[in-house]
Amino acid sequence: MEKVPFTKDGLENLKHELNRLVNVERPKNIQAIEEARSHGDISENAEYHAAKERQSFLEGRINELQDVINRSEVIEPDDEPADTVVFGRTVVLYDVAADKEVTYKLVGPYESDPEKGRISVTSPLGQALIGREPGDAVKVRTPNGLQEYEILEIR
Repeated sequence: MEKVPFTKDGLENLKHELNRLVNVERPKNIQAIEEARSHGDISENAEYHAAKERQSFLEGRINELQDVINRSEVIEPDDEPADTVVFGRTVVLYDVAADKEVTYKLVGPYESDPEKGRISVTSPLGQALIGREPGDAVKVRTPNGLQEYEILEIR
Protein backbone atom coordinates (compact mmCIF):
# COMPACT_ATOMS: atom_id res chain seq x y z
CA MET A 1 0.00 0.00 0.00
CA GLU A 2 1.54 3.26 -1.17
CA LYS A 3 1.64 6.04 1.41
CA VAL A 4 0.37 9.50 0.46
CA PRO A 5 2.45 12.39 1.87
CA PHE A 6 0.66 15.22 3.68
CA THR A 7 1.43 18.24 5.74
CA LYS A 8 -0.36 18.26 9.10
CA ASP A 9 -2.72 21.03 7.93
CA GLY A 10 -3.40 19.31 4.63
CA LEU A 11 -4.48 16.09 6.32
CA GLU A 12 -6.70 18.03 8.75
CA ASN A 13 -8.38 19.79 5.81
CA LEU A 14 -9.08 16.43 4.14
CA LYS A 15 -10.53 15.06 7.38
CA HIS A 16 -12.79 18.12 7.67
CA GLU A 17 -14.00 17.59 4.10
CA LEU A 18 -14.75 13.93 4.84
CA ASN A 19 -16.60 14.88 8.02
CA ARG A 20 -18.68 17.48 6.13
CA LEU A 21 -19.56 15.02 3.37
CA VAL A 22 -20.57 12.26 5.81
CA ASN A 23 -22.39 14.38 8.40
CA VAL A 24 -23.87 17.23 6.33
CA GLU A 25 -23.94 16.54 2.59
CA ARG A 26 -24.94 12.85 2.70
CA PRO A 27 -27.95 13.39 5.05
CA LYS A 28 -29.02 16.45 3.03
CA ASN A 29 -28.91 14.38 -0.16
CA ILE A 30 -30.85 11.50 1.43
CA GLN A 31 -33.52 14.05 2.36
CA ALA A 32 -33.58 15.32 -1.24
CA ILE A 33 -34.05 11.75 -2.55
CA GLU A 34 -36.93 11.13 -0.13
CA GLU A 35 -38.58 14.41 -1.07
CA ALA A 36 -38.24 13.73 -4.80
CA ARG A 37 -39.62 10.21 -4.29
CA SER A 38 -42.68 11.64 -2.57
CA HIS A 39 -43.58 13.55 -5.76
CA GLY A 40 -44.75 10.32 -7.40
CA ASP A 41 -43.51 8.57 -10.53
CA ILE A 42 -39.70 8.50 -10.28
CA SER A 43 -39.13 7.35 -13.88
CA GLU A 44 -39.65 10.90 -15.17
CA ASN A 45 -38.65 12.77 -12.03
CA ALA A 46 -35.62 14.96 -12.79
CA GLU A 47 -35.16 15.93 -9.13
CA TYR A 48 -34.96 12.26 -8.14
CA HIS A 49 -32.43 11.43 -10.86
CA ALA A 50 -30.31 14.48 -9.97
CA ALA A 51 -30.33 13.52 -6.29
CA LYS A 52 -29.36 9.91 -7.11
CA GLU A 53 -26.54 11.20 -9.30
CA ARG A 54 -25.38 13.44 -6.45
CA GLN A 55 -25.54 10.45 -4.10
CA SER A 56 -23.25 8.49 -6.42
CA PHE A 57 -20.78 11.39 -6.52
CA LEU A 58 -20.84 11.80 -2.73
CA GLU A 59 -20.29 8.10 -2.05
CA GLY A 60 -17.41 8.01 -4.53
CA ARG A 61 -15.75 11.03 -2.94
CA ILE A 62 -16.29 9.66 0.59
CA ASN A 63 -14.70 6.34 -0.40
CA GLU A 64 -11.78 8.13 -2.05
CA LEU A 65 -11.15 10.33 1.01
CA GLN A 66 -11.35 7.39 3.40
CA ASP A 67 -8.81 5.49 1.29
CA VAL A 68 -6.43 8.44 1.06
CA ILE A 69 -6.69 9.21 4.79
CA ASN A 70 -5.97 5.54 5.59
CA ARG A 71 -2.85 5.68 3.41
CA SER A 72 -1.75 9.13 4.58
CA GLU A 73 1.60 9.87 6.13
CA VAL A 74 2.18 13.23 7.78
CA ILE A 75 5.64 14.55 7.04
CA GLU A 76 6.79 17.57 9.01
CA PRO A 77 9.97 19.30 7.91
CA ASP A 78 12.48 19.81 10.67
CA ASP A 79 13.26 23.26 12.03
CA GLU A 80 16.85 23.15 10.85
CA PRO A 81 18.01 25.71 8.28
CA ALA A 82 16.99 24.54 4.83
CA ASP A 83 19.92 23.85 2.56
CA THR A 84 18.13 21.48 0.18
CA VAL A 85 14.58 21.27 -1.15
CA VAL A 86 12.46 18.67 0.67
CA PHE A 87 8.76 18.02 1.24
CA GLY A 88 7.06 20.80 3.21
CA ARG A 89 9.63 23.49 2.41
CA THR A 90 8.86 26.76 0.67
CA VAL A 91 11.03 27.53 -2.34
CA VAL A 92 11.58 30.95 -3.91
CA LEU A 93 12.36 30.59 -7.61
CA TYR A 94 13.33 32.94 -10.39
CA ASP A 95 11.23 32.13 -13.45
CA VAL A 96 13.62 32.89 -16.34
CA ALA A 97 10.96 33.11 -19.08
CA ALA A 98 8.59 35.33 -17.09
CA ASP A 99 11.47 37.33 -15.54
CA LYS A 100 9.88 37.21 -12.09
CA GLU A 101 10.11 35.52 -8.72
CA VAL A 102 7.62 32.81 -7.80
CA THR A 103 7.19 31.08 -4.46
CA TYR A 104 5.92 27.53 -3.96
CA LYS A 105 5.49 25.25 -0.99
CA LEU A 106 6.04 21.55 -1.76
CA VAL A 107 3.06 19.54 -0.54
CA GLY A 108 1.33 16.23 -1.22
CA PRO A 109 -0.77 15.64 -4.34
CA TYR A 110 -4.10 16.15 -2.52
CA GLU A 111 -2.97 19.54 -1.17
CA SER A 112 -1.70 20.97 -4.43
CA ASP A 113 -3.05 24.36 -5.48
CA PRO A 114 -0.60 26.23 -7.73
CA GLU A 115 -2.75 29.38 -7.69
CA LYS A 116 -2.16 29.52 -3.92
CA GLY A 117 1.55 28.70 -4.21
CA ARG A 118 1.27 25.02 -3.27
CA ILE A 119 2.67 22.44 -5.72
CA SER A 120 2.78 18.69 -5.41
CA VAL A 121 6.06 16.89 -4.88
CA THR A 122 4.85 14.51 -7.61
CA SER A 123 4.41 17.31 -10.18
CA PRO A 124 7.14 17.76 -12.81
CA LEU A 125 8.41 20.92 -11.09
CA GLY A 126 8.14 19.37 -7.62
CA GLN A 127 10.15 16.34 -8.70
CA ALA A 128 12.77 18.53 -10.36
CA LEU A 129 13.20 20.62 -7.19
CA ILE A 130 13.63 17.80 -4.66
CA GLY A 131 17.21 17.60 -3.42
CA ARG A 132 18.31 20.83 -5.10
CA GLU A 133 20.07 23.76 -3.40
CA PRO A 134 19.95 27.56 -3.66
CA GLY A 135 21.69 28.70 -6.83
CA ASP A 136 20.79 25.54 -8.76
CA ALA A 137 19.20 25.93 -12.19
CA VAL A 138 16.19 23.70 -12.81
CA LYS A 139 14.72 22.89 -16.23
CA VAL A 140 11.29 21.30 -16.38
CA ARG A 141 9.31 20.04 -19.36
CA THR A 142 5.69 21.11 -18.98
CA PRO A 143 2.68 21.17 -21.32
CA ASN A 144 3.69 24.79 -22.07
CA GLY A 145 7.18 23.71 -23.12
CA LEU A 146 10.53 23.78 -21.35
CA GLN A 147 10.49 26.02 -18.26
CA GLU A 148 13.68 27.22 -16.59
CA TYR A 149 14.02 28.33 -12.97
CA GLU A 150 16.79 29.27 -10.57
CA ILE A 151 16.43 28.45 -6.88
CA LEU A 152 16.89 31.67 -4.93
CA GLU A 153 15.91 30.63 -1.42
CA ILE A 154 14.61 27.69 0.60
CA ARG A 155 12.56 28.30 3.75
